[in-house]
Amino acid sequence: MIAATQNALSATGITKRFGGLVALADVDLTVGNGEFVALIGPNGAGKSTLLNVLTGLSAPTAGRIALDGRDVTRLPTHRRIRAGLGRTFQHGRLFPRLSVVENIMTGAANRAGRGEAGLRAHALAQLRRMGLERLADQPISALSYGNRRMVELTRVLACEPRVLLLDEPAAGLNLGEVEDLMARLRAIRAEDRIAVVLIEHNMGMVMRLAERVVVLNFGRKIAEGTPAEVQADPAVLAAYLGEGAAHAGR
Repeated sequence: MIAATQNALSATGITKRFGGLVALADVDLTVGNGEFVALIGPNGAGKSTLLNVLTGLSAPTAGRIALDGRDVTRLPTHRRIRAGLGRTFQHGRLFPRLSVVENIMTGAANRAGRGEAGLRAHALAQLRRMGLERLADQPISALSYGNRRMVELTRVLACEPRVLLLDEPAAGLNLGEVEDLMARLRAIRAEDRIAVVLIEHNMGMVMRLAERVVVLNFGRKIAEGTPAEVQADPAVLAAYLGEGAAHAGR
């Protein structure tokens, strides 16, 4: 049994170098069980690089990553998924020639112990939960952009993650679709107590969903706190608006 105080995700001292470029420098990130954390920063701050390191797509130069207290730093991506880590991408990675339900089945297949019939039943249950069952047999290529984003989220949820990493899920969505996405994320978190790390440039969405906000700039963590605390932090204002604007706002 997992202790109530244990972090679902813990990354300490994460450093990532690409030759002479330091993309991440000694970054710490912890996410409690069921906690909703936003990861923000200007373009090029290192946000997606950090998600790549957390998911095993890129090996850290230094640092340690743990899921529920278990060190997964050297595990390949598929084993991290089985350990409870799920992720969406900034640019969707669905299979356009497969149907919606078949795409969801590819996500569920990362969980051992289900035959084809079981995978399909599980995938259909996930689609019902997300209000997408009507799309089950449609090819991905026939879907609107907004529905494709929702299918990608459903496919990750079919893996039954304990920690969900979302890379700009609202990008390209209209206002109504963003509201629907936020409602579904709230419901998922309330029902399953999934820990969420959200990268998002939609600050309205960040401020309404996140309990805690972590700010990166040039690969370093420059601030952390509640949404209100981060909004008022001079270092954050400087990163987004420039030093002059930050001083003017004091």
